[in-house]
Amino acid sequence: MKLHKIISGIALFSALSIFISCSSTQYEWYSYQEDYYRYVKKSDEESQKKLIKTYEKMIKKPGGERNVVPPGIYADYGYILLEKGKTTEAKEAFLKEIELYPESATFISGILKRLNNEK
Repeated sequence: MKLHKIISGIALFSALSIFISCSSTQYEWYSYQEDYYRYVKKSDEESQKKLIKTYEKMIKKPGGERNVVPPGIYADYGYILLEKGKTTEAKEAFLKEIELYPESATFISGILKRLNNEK
């Protein structure tokens, strides 16, 4: 299924982006690491809700030295929104990832194109 490949790609992209910048104080991560781990481990409704709250906190109050959302977070948030069937909101999150991190455009644009073609 194409959507499964899209989701797998998003998860890989997000994990790599986070790994690269994880040790930096440039970004505020709040409880992201623990919440993401719990979500991957359990994949239940409760862990998903907790992770979504963390994403929303990171987006509303980015913090850190740069005071901007860390790379990959909007892409990862978009993935969760896709899982919940919120395609429009997911696309907005993917576009925000490109806006903040133009280097992600090649990857994210391909995902957006596939999402648009699946309608």
